[in-house]
Amino acid sequence: MSRIPKVASLVSLALVFGFGMANADTSTKKIAFSNNYAGNSWRQAMLKSYDIVTKKAVADKVVAAADIFTTADKEVPTQAAQIQNLILQGYNAIVINASSPDALNGAIKKACDAGIVVVSFDGIVTEPCAYRVVVDFKAMGDQEVEHLATWLPKGGNLLEIRGLGGTSIDVAIHEGIVAGVKKHPQFKIVSSVTGNWDQTTAQKAVATVLPSLPEIVGVVDQGGDGYGAAQAFAAASRKEPIIIMGNRQDELQWWKEQKAKNGYTTWSASIAPGVSTLAFWVAQQVLDGRKNVPHDLLVPYLAFTQDNFEAELPKIMSGSVASHEYTQKDAIEAIAANMKK
Repeated sequence: MSRIPKVASLVSLALVFGFGMANADTSTKKIAFSNNYAGNSWRQAMLKSYDIVTKKAVADKVVAAADIFTTADKEVPTQAAQIQNLILQGYNAIVINASSPDALNGAIKKACDAGIVVVSFDGIVTEPCAYRVVVDFKAMGDQEVEHLATWLPKGGNLLEIRGLGGTSIDVAIHEGIVAGVKKHPQFKIVSSVTGNWDQTTAQKAVATVLPSLPEIVGVVDQGGDGYGAAQAFAAASRKEPIIIMGNRQDELQWWKEQKAKNGYTTWSASIAPGVSTLAFWVAQQVLDGRKNVPHDLLVPYLAFTQDNFEAELPKIMSGSVASHEYTQKDAIEAIAANMKK
């Protein structure tokens, strides 16, 4: 993965940006994680990474608690009620993967007004008081079409698989894909289905529309859906299009098999599930008294090409997704890198 830009030393960070390693004791502080959905391999890997890193942080007495709360459904009112409960329970910070970029803003503002630090990531919120650990998902969607244009200069029909409706990620990746098609009008999106970032859901959705579709040269998607799309095309005995992948083990394994068989070429990209741990450390740093932390922290997405995906594959557990777990030092460097911009 592209790592956050390195700074020579923590001493230089203090000199250049005017802050040191620690300004306050966070050992008594409690951080809650509000998560709206756990129903795919990416979310499971996200929760696993968060659990590993935060359990150690609690054991090391960096914080007093780092509890995980996942809603029973994907609905905004459920997560809003959850946030209200976390306020009442006296948490000092809330890390959130939000079900909506704006519909939770009222609940987020109440948390901020209660003195609670809120750090959103992946599914970010637009409430100005919150911090956002942001991947440029729109650029990622645009790059999907850019890669297809390189391999398919004559263009053709595209099938789009969208993610979880209403989330900031789904909207941003879709907007990037649309922008990419606008730059490369030789492509046309002839159908769009919802895959919920899940290969089983995506497979069913693609299988439903395939009988009515013309020849498809490429599938643009959001992650967790590439292998499902491949299975649907195979079951329908349709010509194999170029399917953009999303760093899942099953997708990369399928890609490896197709590459060995016929030289299959594609591209894979996603946000690393371990970004949840970066959001945790950002919250800890704000609680620690770190000054001038930008409310928008841009971090790179994780991408693999024809030349390097096979080296990553053995590192990914079956049924999981490529990831990276962040450290407190990574968070300090991410803050510093974004303060430069």
